[in-house]
Amino acid sequence: MPLFDTASTMDASTAVPLGVSVPRADSGGSRHRAGGRANVACYAPGVSSLDIAYIAPGGEWKLQSLPNVTHGVHHGIVEDLPYGSRYGFRPASSEQSLPFAVPTADVDDDGGQPLLLDPYGRAVDQRDGFLTSVRMAGDFDWGTDERLRLPWRNTIIYEAHVRGQSMLHPDVPEELRGTYAGMAHPAIIEHLTSLGITSVQLLPVHFHLDEPHLQDLGLTNYWGYNTAAFFALHPGYATRAAQEAGPQAVQDEFKGMVKLLHAAGLEVILDVVYNHTAEGGPDGQTISFRGLGEQAYYRTDGHGKYVDTTGCGNSLNFGEPRVVQMVLDSLRYWVDEFHIDGFRFDLAVTLCRNAANDFDPRHPFLVAIAADPVLSDVKLIAEPWDVGYGGWQTGRFPGGWVDWNDHFRDALRSFWLADRAALDSGGHGGSLAKLADGLSGSAALFQASGRSRLASVNFITSHDGFTLNDLVSFDRKHNEDNGEENRDGHGDNRSYNHGVEGPTEDGVILARRAQSRRNLMASLLISLGVPMITAGDELARTQQGNNNAYCQDNPIAWLDWTRTPESHEMLRSTKRYIRLRKEFLAAQPHDFPVRDEQSYLHWFDQDGHPMSMERWNDPHHRVVQLLLGSDNGELAGLMVVNGSNSDVRITLPRVTAKGTHPQMFELRLTTSPLHELRQGGRVASGEKDLVEAHSISIYRT
Repeated sequence: MPLFDTASTMDASTAVPLGVSVPRADSGGSRHRAGGRANVACYAPGVSSLDIAYIAPGGEWKLQSLPNVTHGVHHGIVEDLPYGSRYGFRPASSEQSLPFAVPTADVDDDGGQPLLLDPYGRAVDQRDGFLTSVRMAGDFDWGTDERLRLPWRNTIIYEAHVRGQSMLHPDVPEELRGTYAGMAHPAIIEHLTSLGITSVQLLPVHFHLDEPHLQDLGLTNYWGYNTAAFFALHPGYATRAAQEAGPQAVQDEFKGMVKLLHAAGLEVILDVVYNHTAEGGPDGQTISFRGLGEQAYYRTDGHGKYVDTTGCGNSLNFGEPRVVQMVLDSLRYWVDEFHIDGFRFDLAVTLCRNAANDFDPRHPFLVAIAADPVLSDVKLIAEPWDVGYGGWQTGRFPGGWVDWNDHFRDALRSFWLADRAALDSGGHGGSLAKLADGLSGSAALFQASGRSRLASVNFITSHDGFTLNDLVSFDRKHNEDNGEENRDGHGDNRSYNHGVEGPTEDGVILARRAQSRRNLMASLLISLGVPMITAGDELARTQQGNNNAYCQDNPIAWLDWTRTPESHEMLRSTKRYIRLRKEFLAAQPHDFPVRDEQSYLHWFDQDGHPMSMERWNDPHHRVVQLLLGSDNGELAGLMVVNGSNSDVRITLPRVTAKGTHPQMFELRLTTSPLHELRQGGRVASGEKDLVEAHSISIYRT
């Protein structure tokens, strides 16, 4: 029997849509019909002719040429490619053997990937070390589910990893732990809803591969920022039962997760990696894009060499319309077919570099999204940097986008941790100006792009770096388990161990660390802008000092649900801050325009006087009061920050309530250990009150 049955071809195919679809001639029927006829189209400008090798469920491998080429798109009609079929492409001139027909078939000497993945493939099958794309149906009973469309003003993001979130949860059945189904288990959903967050932002769920150097070390890419297929789910996050049942069951499990999270009022945001692919540098493996046309898919210089602004060996070429089209089609697919509420774009600057390799806030990719009726209606979050020249662009993305605000992160870490370390050693901390700018939404940073404070995604930690608990427990990174002799990971952490590196039983140090955790979390959740919590920070999770746990698929990176006094106290405090945020900011305007700042934000020193320029820049002055107004002209509340080593008696700002009576303020929380004793105390404006060292006090009018 020959290795392949050679199927006949037809020339009635079309170059659009790309991927595998129902032929236009058959469009009168259901788009999910079970028949095998398919229109196959693949953008492959780097080859003169292209074959498709495919196998229907229960059938044998067949090989067919795609007879038509339209502007670099190879296309043809395939008669026997029903849903569930595996397939892949190869240049017709390739001499590479295909090892699928019989188990003893020879594999090429270099052990390479014999078939190229379809860039539009809806699933990837991985067996015997080889990858193939899979034709998928889109059927799923969504019921009444739809995207939630929560306004940015009410959004609180929770950055989580599908696997790490439930791997150690004692109430999640073992067979569901670390899976899409586990993410939607009632125990996990109850934790998220009781916490008060609104939006779950999942680390990459697209199909990804482990880098060769990690494989050599016996490690895996746990975070998943190494995408190989932009339309396919990572099957390793599905239950074993779903994986054994096949790609359709994996898709259904993921969609079921989205449906359950939506039913609980939780948005689903995907962290997406369109800046590079898993093929790596020019000497890396050929999986798909490189074999189909690397000069089109990847950014190169005038000599054909790769231009890498990602640090991952390659950068997708967003100067090529077909690449922009592919990414837009991918995004639209996840919104339409999976009801995804938004996206966080990894190294987003790479997606917006022009022909001169400069960031362009009016890049065609950004313009296309703004004009797209589907994508312009979802949440769009930029990681506003990459590793190329001019890579830091926080504040410069256009309207419709929000940016991760690293200025906020650095300012808050510096004030509460690096400055405290300096004060404890007899030195001086920094001024209040950067802290105040962060707490008030970094208005000047976003004003030039025409956006308000709601363009700022405020965060203290993320998946990349120390956990909140490790920030207050380690001065240095401890990444030895990553196999790179502690050379990897960021060195500028602005952390403070409070006197002892790592674990300790010293009660005084533990109390100081706990208060610093509370200060950071409270600052995050009371600040103007959109807060993002990293999963586990509400439980005082530690990674044992590892600030680059991308390759640690083990308890180092998984959430530890063991209830300790520290985790219990941190969870209770985080819930309190979220409740207060929702109450404290309820009367604030949804857009908070910069031009009306003086109507809403009023800054005072510890004596109740308006802040002077001298005090803003005086590093010895570490106390500030922020009085917030509201849309109806009434006062919303007062935040008092004391970043000094001493308790301070402040004078509350002199303001009046309706009429001539002094405004009364009720203390709703303090991050000091005296919260339970002092909560509920009332103070009139113009009177004095005590604010403990290194603490925040929040008053409501």
